[in-house]
Amino acid sequence: MTIKDAKTNFIVDEAIALFFERSISEVTVHDIAARAGVGEATVYRYFSTKHNLVCAVAAKLEQQIYETYFDLSRADNGFNKLSLFYKSYLEIFCSHREFFKFINEFDAFMLSEGKTDSTEYSSGLDMFKTLCSDAYAQGLSDGSIAAVDDWETFYYSTTHALLELCKKLSTADIVRQDETADKEAEIATLTDVILFKLKKSK
Repeated sequence: MTIKDAKTNFIVDEAIALFFERSISEVTVHDIAARAGVGEATVYRYFSTKHNLVCAVAAKLEQQIYETYFDLSRADNGFNKLSLFYKSYLEIFCSHREFFKFINEFDAFMLSEGKTDSTEYSSGLDMFKTLCSDAYAQGLSDGSIAAVDDWETFYYSTTHALLELCKKLSTADIVRQDETADKEAEIATLTDVILFKLKKSK
């Protein structure tokens, strides 16, 4: 790792800490520079804009989540791998809820900037799709999964539903019903519905 890479990673890590403590919209480049113990010019030298820094944070968190929660190698068949994949959302929610809060803010930030794509972050999403699709293909081969009519549509609709639910539940309670709902049970219920559709009947 070069000195530049080390400094870049350090700044990103400090930005992550601040975004988790507050929010993307509240944190300024000045705040991040002060936290990292560098001048604002140094931050701009490496990232040029706050937008680029936020995207770098999103890409790093995405990679960390993938490496920490999406190891499917311990499962013995396709269905069990898909079970691990979909149940990872609840695991992340229980132990790393601030990730979903960040993603919720990231989406809002990108829209407010008039920019709806981050190449590095978007490319990283393909890792999850490939992993899930490989498990689905294995399940078809080993007979543990019931085929769906359109796998790509099924993948996107189910992962979007889980992601949006986790994002919603990671934010502050707004209405009375939010306070009484069992958030973990909601995510588990949606996951069970998805897996019920995939499990092959004996």
